[in-house]
Amino acid sequence: MRFQIPLDLIFRNLVPPAAKLHTLSTMSQTPESAAPGPSSAAVARQERDRPFRVKFRGSVLTLMRLPNRREVRGKLHQLSTTGGLMHVEQPLDEKLKVEVIFQFGETTVHEKAEIMFPMWATQGWLQPFRFIDLPEASKNALQTGLQSFVQRVQPASEVATNRPPA
Repeated sequence: MRFQIPLDLIFRNLVPPAAKLHTLSTMSQTPESAAPGPSSAAVARQERDRPFRVKFRGSVLTLMRLPNRREVRGKLHQLSTTGGLMHVEQPLDEKLKVEVIFQFGETTVHEKAEIMFPMWATQGWLQPFRFIDLPEASKNALQTGLQSFVQRVQPASEVATNRPPA
């Protein structure tokens, strides 16, 4: 006598062919069921309100003076008028108040900043910071310095990319 096992018991991990699959075509596509996302106007407003950033990729040396007067050296990777990202050997404590000192082009920055949560990098740490109590005059000078830096660098890269092939 031969014993037969029903196939639906053997292949229980497979979806039976008669089962209805839950897809977008069977889901209600009303706006109430969709996940709320930012409107295009909100995204455009956010991009307009967010200050532009310049990526230095470690070409600008920085110094952070800690509250105990100890100094930490690093390389600036990214900067805007609200803060930046610095590459350091060891991370600093979050919410620590420091003085950030660096120079790029003709602009020297010596301002107070708050340390944010660090990110691990392949060699060292990327330490974000945000400027605190940045005077309007310093913010304008920083904005002007960033714009002039981009204008100096941009023509050189355009010349390099528009060169005729050799």
